[in-house]
Amino acid sequence: MTGFERAKNYLDEQGYGDRVAVFTESTATVALAAEQVGCQEAHIAKSLSFYDEGDRAVIIVTAGDGKIDNRRFKDQFGFKAKMLRGEDVQRLTGYEPGGVCPFDLPDGARVFLDASLDRFETVYPACGDAASAVRLTIPELAALSKAQGTIDVCKAWREEADQ
Repeated sequence: MTGFERAKNYLDEQGYGDRVAVFTESTATVALAAEQVGCQEAHIAKSLSFYDEGDRAVIIVTAGDGKIDNRRFKDQFGFKAKMLRGEDVQRLTGYEPGGVCPFDLPDGARVFLDASLDRFETVYPACGDAASAVRLTIPELAALSKAQGTIDVCKAWREEADQ
């Protein structure tokens, strides 16, 4: 079963499968996803994958314009931010690079939503591959991803908002 099929099946089971959009062009980057969805880049909910202190993934879902602040990350988790290497993404998240989403993850993977998402009513995370997205409100995203909470580890969106 592909990552898309797994994520779509999960969303179908939860009653949100009708919100999934499939594209003929890539959505592997924030810019490409925003172009396909027809929204601003900030409204793309990107799933950033990091190693935890063991051999599991920590997924932080941020707004498309969010960038991880290493100091905030270390203060939150107690260890340095280290993104998953390409060869570990599939094994630790269940999805290929470019299609990582916060749904139906392997046991031990933890999901957190970043406060950068709180500016929006609706966001668009990937749906398990590099040519899909799903429209969700923040509460829906939190519930469907089984997020362990909202954290504040991004810097870029805040800096741009202050200008």
